[in-house]
Amino acid sequence: MSEKIEVGSVLTGKVTGIQAYGAFVALNETTQGLVHISEIKHGFVKDVSEHLSVGDEVNVKVLSINEEKGKISLSIRATEKAPEKAPLQKIMNKKSEKSDTELQGFNTLKDKLEEWIEQSNGRENLLKK
Repeated sequence: MSEKIEVGSVLTGKVTGIQAYGAFVALNETTQGLVHISEIKHGFVKDVSEHLSVGDEVNVKVLSINEEKGKISLSIRATEKAPEKAPLQKIMNKKSEKSDTELQGFNTLKDKLEEWIEQSNGRENLLKK
């Protein structure tokens, strides 16, 4: 393995092969590593070939190097900015826009607990009769 390649370094490589579990990326003429399917992009990847093709040039970050086994783990997603999550206020506004019928059935645990206690007490009274 090349001594220039170090854990944490970001390199440009070329996709040389695609498997169901990830993509092989050549870092130079003699060294290649694997980008596991979970490291292709932020979010869920079902099919690697929907995101990468053989011959694509990609930026990768070196996650680990196993000299004994001759394996290098790479990540494309570690070189990309994570997508922004929706602010909490936006999410809360969407929930408040729902009608009462849409929200029906989503009582809090406290409300449900009170309901269950009443039902239980009603059953006990029926059994005592």
